[in-house]
Amino acid sequence: MSVYTVVEQSDLVEFLQDYSVGELDSFEGISAGIENTNYFVNTTLNGQTQQFVLTIFEHHSFEELPYFLNIMAFMAEHHIPTAHPIKTLSNGYLKELKGKPAALVERLKGGGVDHPNDTQCSVMGKYLAKFHEAGTDFSDFRPNDRGLDWMKSTYSIIKQYLPQDEQAMIEDELAFQSEVDWAHLPCGVIHADLFCDNALFSGNDLSGIIDLYYACNAPFLYDLAVMVNDWCRINESGVDNIHFDDAKVEQMLQAYRQQRALTVDEEKAWPAALRLAALRFFLSRLKDKHMPREGEMTQIKDPNVFKKVLSIHRQA
Repeated sequence: MSVYTVVEQSDLVEFLQDYSVGELDSFEGISAGIENTNYFVNTTLNGQTQQFVLTIFEHHSFEELPYFLNIMAFMAEHHIPTAHPIKTLSNGYLKELKGKPAALVERLKGGGVDHPNDTQCSVMGKYLAKFHEAGTDFSDFRPNDRGLDWMKSTYSIIKQYLPQDEQAMIEDELAFQSEVDWAHLPCGVIHADLFCDNALFSGNDLSGIIDLYYACNAPFLYDLAVMVNDWCRINESGVDNIHFDDAKVEQMLQAYRQQRALTVDEEKAWPAALRLAALRFFLSRLKDKHMPREGEMTQIKDPNVFKKVLSIHRQA
């Protein structure tokens, strides 16, 4: 959600003419996140302020994007709190802006959570399971483009920049994960990036799951591990002191299991899933660090966080 594509007021005024959302009132770039360009957009319609988020997609093609926008609409219509995309007057949810694909979605109430409490972790466990269950009726399919093959190719690209200890850890972990039989685990639509900054809360009430632009079809267990690795991690006193809050982990897992029971095979694969989820974000952050993309407002996240998380899980 960094700003890589700069939008002028005149660009946005023209863009909004294809929507029934009123007149442009104000807009500002969003600096959080790292993948796409995002702006808060406010309009006025019949004297009322309307609030939206404009996303300009920096990596996905026009052909790829209907999956993401359709799943957002599907989840919102199936009682999963998700930002519903806004239809254009001419051609569905997707439109071109500055030569790139773009979409306007509703801006949900609530705010991000920096330090989730036990109750919020429990709520997220429940709703991730609901998300997985609802997705079984979604007919579109998209493979995970951040799976093990991507991890191997990404490592080959960035290996030259890494110290020996990181090379050894990653190579050993890739070898381990290659021996895990992920294919037999229950699969379906997953979020794949459900960090704390991709959920909005009003107090302890979940008001929205956002940023579904890594959504894909993959093992449910991996999705749960991605979430646990972020929501239940404590690192308020620096990377060296990162650890996991066992109570939060238990609250999240218990709430998930109450909504959707894990299979015996999933329970056995849980430690490997935590490691795989840590490896994925360790590699993506290493790539962003050593091969950064330029942006107007760019945020590079510390890869050492997930180096530590992976180390913790490997030693468990």
